[in-house]
Formats: sequence, structure tokens, C-alpha cells
Amino acid sequence: MPGDGVHRVVVVGGGFGGLQAVEKLRRAPVEVTLVDRRNFHLFQPLSYQVATGALSPGEIAYPLRAIFKRAANVRVMMAEVAGFDLGARELQLRSVAGVPVPATLPYDSLIVAGGSQYSYFGHEEWREYAAEVKSLESALLVRGRILAAFEAAEFEPDPERRAAWLTFVVVGGGPTGVEMAGQIGELARDTLKRDFRAIDSRTGRILLVEATDRLLTTFPPKLSSRAKRSLERLGVTPMLNTTVTDIEADAVTVEAAGGGSQRIPTRTIIWAAGVTASRMAATLGELTGAELDRAGRIAVEPDLTLPGHPEVFALGDMVRVRQTDGSVVTLPGVAPAAMQQGRYAAKVIEARLGGRSTGPFHYRDKGNLATIGRGSAVADIKGLKLSGFLAWMTWLLIHLWYLVGFQNRIVVFVRWSFSFFTHGRGARLITAQAMERPSDHHAA
Repeated sequence: MPGDGVHRVVVVGGGFGGLQAVEKLRRAPVEVTLVDRRNFHLFQPLSYQVATGALSPGEIAYPLRAIFKRAANVRVMMAEVAGFDLGARELQLRSVAGVPVPATLPYDSLIVAGGSQYSYFGHEEWREYAAEVKSLESALLVRGRILAAFEAAEFEPDPERRAAWLTFVVVGGGPTGVEMAGQIGELARDTLKRDFRAIDSRTGRILLVEATDRLLTTFPPKLSSRAKRSLERLGVTPMLNTTVTDIEADAVTVEAAGGGSQRIPTRTIIWAAGVTASRMAATLGELTGAELDRAGRIAVEPDLTLPGHPEVFALGDMVRVRQTDGSVVTLPGVAPAAMQQGRYAAKVIEARLGGRSTGPFHYRDKGNLATIGRGSAVADIKGLKLSGFLAWMTWLLIHLWYLVGFQNRIVVFVRWSFSFFTHGRGARLITAQAMERPSDHHAA
């Protein structure tokens, strides 16, 4: 541990917010410990490309120790947060994968960037059948399930059961849902069209279920319409004003806004609808009395600190920010918001050490991007509305810029270039983890 007199900063979470906080503090007169239950930073906006075989896991993940190997004041600890002792200013830890860690970790300043996870709206039993792509492990699981569905259909003699294997249901019409549906459509109608003998992969049904009246509700309506048309050209069927009422091992039941329930036989369901904050938000809320919203996000002060604890910062998907007029604002759950908050928290710590004051946090909206398929995307960047190939190039360049690791940028650029010209996907592998589906899914 650092010697007496050195300001100790503990950062929880190696996502976008935590990473930026540590990056900004690496040259500050502090000792930083970054705690994460994984030993890598995941570029989450591209996890769906791992789930569809376009990229390999190592191309969107980078070891945390490698990122900070030249930062002498930064330590990385692979551990899980067990609790907080705010009075003693200690973080309580538990071991991950048998790696020994201290029971507690003292701090002078604490930055908690716990992120979020998908919400199943009170139906946790659906999680077993409807996988999500927010983590690297779940993306690999989804990749295996998608590819195994085509394999199962190839040798399924019964037409109805074959149709169920070739039906893919994506729940949620936000950016992740749109991107997933588009990639599955491209996979079925382009990449795999000559790979099978008994089936035509192009006959697969890709259904995108969205409860509202349009896709990509954070985008202008015009871009939402263009995204819908682009998806339809890929063979995706958007089901708007439709909610999921039940999920089983072999079917999804949906209900349209006008009434009428429909049971859709399917073996592959991907969940991309709604998020809930990390459980750490609820824990901190209980300890500080800070209010939580329905999604479990904790309300923080204008400087991102917890009420009564100016030494504790919380940021990213797990928070809402109180404004100077007392109102509470929910910021978009996107990487730029978390990155700005991480840099701001580090700036406040540096300013305090120098005896300076800082103003409240202000979010600068840099716009929205969503890719749909090969050469197709939509972009809304500070009023500039783009679609088609130009939007796709913009999306590609921005994602390459923010991808961690120079080697990863080069590899991903080469991979995307190769896929664009050859229509191929080099990571179409079914791993053992992919077979972790409910028992009756082994019926193929």
C-alpha cells in the first residue's frame, strides 16, 4: 500500500467511465487502484459483433494491466466488491476465480462505475432462454446459439421444428436490438447462403420486437424510418407496438397493442430491452439515503458525489445526476456519457488536492450512431442526420478511434475490410459454453 500522506483513489469498474478516470489520474500525485471482476476492458458497443461471428473476443477486449503498464501509480486488482464501509472509508472485497485478495481496501477517494445489466422486467426466469450480449461471456453464448440453430435445422426432418430453429427473435428496438437483428439478417442471407445443403439459410425469419411505435426512439423519426427500411431489406421483420408476455424454451408469446396474443415457435431469443443499474447502486442508496429510480439508478449530486459523502463518486449507467435547480436528470446510457463523467470525477479529485473548486458536471451530447448491416447505418451527430454508406463510414471510424489498443484497431480494421469485400465472417465458432441452453434445446 502507498505510504502515509499519499492520496489513495480506488476506482471500481474497468468500463468506459472507470477507465477514463484512471487515465486522467495516471499523472496526478495520487495512488490509484482499479478493481474489476474481469482482467480486461470490454468495448461493449461491439459485443454484438462477437455474437454474430464478425469479430473475435480478443479484438474487442484488452487486458487492464496492459493498458496501465507504464503508469507507475496505478495498480490493477481482479476482485469483486462485497460491500462498502463508508465510515471507515474501506471497500470490502471477495475473491474471483480463486485469486487471493485482501478483505478490505482503504481509500481517500472512491469512484464507483458499476455499470448496468439488462432488465427482464420482473421475469428473471426468462434469462435462461433469452440471452443478452452485454458481456463477453453472454456474447459468446449467443454466437453459439445462433450458429447451432442453423446446424440443427440442417438435419431436422420435421418442417415445423426446422422452421422454429430458423426463427430468431430479438427483443428490443434500441441500437443493440437493431444492430443484432441486422447482423443476423446479414449472416443468414449473405454469409451462410452456400454453407448448407438441406436448408436455405435465407429462409430464416428474423423478428425484431419493440413495444413502442418506432425503432431507435432516441433518434429522429426520419432516421428511425430509414433504419426500419434497411432492416426490411435484410429480411428482418420489425414488430412494433408489440410486447413480450412470455418466454419459454421453445417459443415467445407476444401481444400487439390492439390486442391479440401470438405464440411464435423459436429456439433462439436475444434480449436487448431495458436495463437496470448495478446492484452496487442499491447498496450505496441504502447506506447514504440517496433515492433510486425504477431502474435502480442512484441520484448523485451535481458533482457526481453521494449525499453526505463528497469523497465517493458514482457514475455511468448506475446514476442519475441532480442539477443545481434540484431536478434530477437521467443521461443516455452510452459510452460518451460515462467517459465524460469519469474524466470529470478525476478532475474534481485533482482540483481538491490543489485547493481549487470545480463547477457541476455538464454532459455534452455528441449524438447517436447505430449500424444496421454491411454499408448501412444511421447517425445523428449534433443535428447532422446521416444514413446509408456515409453514416456507416462515420460509425466505423468513430468506433475504431475509441477502441482500446493500437493492435486491436489495426486488426479490427483489417477484419472489417476483409468482411466487406468477401462477405465472410471468420469467427463462426460454436464453443462448449454455447451448449448451455435448457435441456430440451438439445433435442436437435
